Amino acid sequence: MFIDEATIRVKAGDGGNGCLAFRREKFVPRGGPSGGDGGKGGDVIMESSERHNTLVHFRFNPEYKAQRGRHGEGSNKTGREGEDVLLKVPVGTIVYDADSGEKVHDFSHADDRLVIARGGRGGRGNAQFKTSTHQAPREHEDGKPGEERTLRLELKLLADVGIVGYPNVGKSTLISRISAARPKIADYPFTTLEPNLGVVAVGDAPHEMSFVVADIPGLIEGAHEGAGLGTQFLRHIERTRLLVHLVDVSDASGRPDPVMDFEVIMGELGSFGAGLENKPMIVAASKCDVANKTKLAKLKKYAKSHSLELFPISAVTGEGVEKLKYAIAEKVEAVRRTQPTEVSA
Repeated sequence: MFIDEATIRVKAGDGGNGCLAFRREKFVPRGGPSGGDGGKGGDVIMESSERHNTLVHFRFNPEYKAQRGRHGEGSNKTGREGEDVLLKVPVGTIVYDADSGEKVHDFSHADDRLVIARGGRGGRGNAQFKTSTHQAPREHEDGKPGEERTLRLELKLLADVGIVGYPNVGKSTLISRISAARPKIADYPFTTLEPNLGVVAVGDAPHEMSFVVADIPGLIEGAHEGAGLGTQFLRHIERTRLLVHLVDVSDASGRPDPVMDFEVIMGELGSFGAGLENKPMIVAASKCDVANKTKLAKLKKYAKSHSLELFPISAVTGEGVEKLKYAIAEKVEAVRRTQPTEVSA
């Protein structure tokens, strides 16, 4: 199961109270105040980990509370600090404050650590209030409360290449052909209900290069407004370096115009509002083994007039797939050189 959103509530530990105490021992006539300070409350810490790839564990356990600090004790004993709570999130998780909507942090690389709720400070014991003119203070402080927040976690896939297109154009078949990923493949719309990741290796050592490809579930008209699988998957395309746009040129889809199919999906990418339509793109005419020649010719003409690279392929027979794979690798390598700071899986 791929869980890409979760809302959690975190509560840092309260600080321990300061102690009111006086030292009274035999043969110690001037014991004086001896109340110790309270211990600091535990923090709630979030850390990105490559061992996690979903947010499912937050769905079933949405509340996290750190330990409170121990109270101070007599004989100037400071209370023990509360234990921290460490929450592991997948790389690519963005944390938002659920109340204000403000972005708290973007966990874009592994082992990134952030204190998201700070524990309360321990209160001072009465020994801290002693002065030369106030030698028997009875003042002491309560511990401060720990921070409490409601957070919304959003996970975006970290992939170099995103395969987009209408449902049933052959995205899952293509990713199974070029990588070791084995997504569900069936002859009905929205077979893919969660993004699939696959690692593609191109070339031979020592010049072998690899990239991560994501099979984004099918988009339809109105996706940016939530139609079909909607915006829950459009967000995953934001971090990809390159888009591979699959267009069905067979008669199996029942849609008569491949150019219109292409433009509808591009319109949805543009309407999402994250610059998706401006990403580098390769167009692939899929199902060429059963292609309608008129449709294929129309798409070729359109691609040429718009300076788009077009690769006719059949993921079922393998026709054109190797050529497309090498073209993707070259494009990804070129984008990596021009965008060295972009996140890569």
